[in-house]
Amino acid sequence: MSPKNRSPRLVAVGSPLPLPCGVTLPNRLAKAAMSEQLGQIDGAPSQTLTRLYSAWGRGGAGLLITGNVMIDRRAYVEPRNVTLEDDRHLEAVRNWARAGSREGAVMVMQINHPGRVAVGPLHRRPVGPSALRPQVIGYNLRKPRALSISDIADLRSRYARTAELAMAAGFAGVQVHAAHGYLLSQFLSPLANQRTDQYGGSPQNRRRLLLEVVADVREAVGPNAILSVKLNSADFQHRGLEENESLDVALALESAGIDLLEISGGNYEAPAMTGVVQDSTREREAYFLRYARELRARSGMPLMLTGGIRTLDFMNEVLAQSAVDVIGLGRPFAVRPDLAAELLAGTWDSRELPCAPRIPGRGLDPVNSYLQLAWHAANFRGIAAGEKRLRGPGAVRTLAAAGATMTVRALTQF
Repeated sequence: MSPKNRSPRLVAVGSPLPLPCGVTLPNRLAKAAMSEQLGQIDGAPSQTLTRLYSAWGRGGAGLLITGNVMIDRRAYVEPRNVTLEDDRHLEAVRNWARAGSREGAVMVMQINHPGRVAVGPLHRRPVGPSALRPQVIGYNLRKPRALSISDIADLRSRYARTAELAMAAGFAGVQVHAAHGYLLSQFLSPLANQRTDQYGGSPQNRRRLLLEVVADVREAVGPNAILSVKLNSADFQHRGLEENESLDVALALESAGIDLLEISGGNYEAPAMTGVVQDSTREREAYFLRYARELRARSGMPLMLTGGIRTLDFMNEVLAQSAVDVIGLGRPFAVRPDLAAELLAGTWDSRELPCAPRIPGRGLDPVNSYLQLAWHAANFRGIAAGEKRLRGPGAVRTLAAAGATMTVRALTQF
């Protein structure tokens, strides 16, 4: 549907959304991907992860997007990521899909490869489009190996295989992660990708792998499954992916026939997705709304906006304007698993959505961001255990304890 053919209408968060593939989302609220880190050491989903999604499935969101699921056990984004590269854990993955979708939510699996920012296994050398270290302390300790053409062919088959297995397990579709400085995002970036072959140089070459992966995944999942992509509006780095080029990538993805584009931004070196980067694209609540509006003027593709959204009034406003079609919320669901149900029922009794605590006296800097992620991970276990309302601690000691736990798990994972 072209932008000119979109009829003006009042869209509320409770309205259903039919996607091009034929799947209908029961409402416009999505639980965006967060890193649960609740896989088992062998890569299988744990029972805790399954119980967590059972709670979120009862929580009212129309769309549940999982955290990172790895396409290759030789490269993890974080400790305890679920890995799905063959059928050895397929029954556990089926239980996961059933748990989230039992009450009518649509379950989509986010599939990913970290590329040069892999945290482990620590004895392996990470890979990337080029042999260039990321400029982030910790992630720059190992110089990545540049992927060969045969390596790229293997990666393409892995994305397709993981997507095929997700469908076999009962997921409604997959989301290809091409944002936040992970592998496909690295290929899009002229800063990380300095190849001179058909996968580097021009914007068309740098987006080639993403479009090939999308084509491979569509073939694997079929025309009636959700194929989503998560894309950076920009990397917010000098010489990184810029907004104008990102818009061209988005339009190419629309031509490739994806069903839903989630708009995000930033990476490990400039984490705009966490609110750390104070950039000129921020408008009121949402971090990436200006980009969404520019894309909407050129595209009728269903759009999902995630990041910094804090009020129900704002959600309904941008939906009514047709700026976007789905509202993605992440961290608020780590505090109130049934938040969507309260928003839809009109019983949410606060103007702003819940959020995580911060270290007193500090802004939302990388230290706070890391500790908040650790705090969320601790909350996920509470939600899985049946807690309904998690209170955000304000004490430095409590946040630091969560961060220490996350760090120990990272060091003992592999």
